[in-house]
Amino acid sequence: MWSCEDFNYTDNTEDQQLCHDFHLVLFVFSLFYLIICFPTGLCYNVQLVLVNLYNKATMTMPDVYFVNMAIAGLIINAVAPVYFLGPAYTKWSLLNFGNEVYITLLILFNVSSLVIMYSTTLLSLDYYIECALPRTYMSSVYNTKHVCGFVWGGAVLTSFSSLLFYICNHVSTKIIECSKMQNREAADAIMVLIGYVVPVLAVTYALVLILQIRKEATPLDQDTGRLDPSVHRLLIATVCTQFLLWTPYYVTLMVKTFTNVKSNDLIYIRTFNFIEGLANFLAFSSSCVIPLLHRNINKNFHSKLQRLLKKLHCGNQGCSQESTVVRQVMT
Repeated sequence: MWSCEDFNYTDNTEDQQLCHDFHLVLFVFSLFYLIICFPTGLCYNVQLVLVNLYNKATMTMPDVYFVNMAIAGLIINAVAPVYFLGPAYTKWSLLNFGNEVYITLLILFNVSSLVIMYSTTLLSLDYYIECALPRTYMSSVYNTKHVCGFVWGGAVLTSFSSLLFYICNHVSTKIIECSKMQNREAADAIMVLIGYVVPVLAVTYALVLILQIRKEATPLDQDTGRLDPSVHRLLIATVCTQFLLWTPYYVTLMVKTFTNVKSNDLIYIRTFNFIEGLANFLAFSSSCVIPLLHRNINKNFHSKLQRLLKKLHCGNQGCSQESTVVRQVMT
């Protein structure tokens, strides 16, 4: 992820010391992610998916979005070790920027980031619909599953620009039109616009509407069919955390897209690469933080987890026998 070997030609000892200090800080963050965040995110994301899939009958609209965010988090977890361990640390030739492995990982990361941002955005909008029009099934689990399917499909299509960059990078000597395209800048600009600007505007609009509707007490507030009040706290915590963790990543992406870095300004290059490394660390850490928020704030998750653990512990026969005993005692 970081290396000072590209700048060894300079004789400035202070400049070299700055580079090694940046290297040390990023190395500590990388170890922290690999030792703490990676196993934690892997465990809780798998747990979130399995618990909700086992309790399909009791899944709500927010659960569907969090399952999609958990699946995207698992993909980010799979990409993270390769990113934090190379190519600067291990010198893996497979991870040279521009080759097949790097482009594949980049596409997977872009798809996952889009799914996470749009799941958060649509969760905000559907929560407003549920608050304003309860029991209308406009934000039902059935509709939400289809919406999430379109989110994954749209994320794959949007990330196609990264694949176009890879193709043009290899055939640019043969196709004049392709060689004239600024494919990397275009791909990054698309990701900034579609992956960040649009979700920010949509989430801001949804939160304003939610705050307005919550200020007005109506008889519908007593409706037992409405979502649990803890969902509101979970929504606010999720939206704030997602944008807090992903904003630095998209800001650095925007800077790379719309500004030109001078190759002779070593201090600027190293400082920007250091900030970019920290921003990437925050983006990757979202795969660990969000399932922890869901586990601690969602009140229904613990009961669903206990049912799953009980099912795994006693098996089909044991659980059926216990249920029959309970029925006999009740009769």
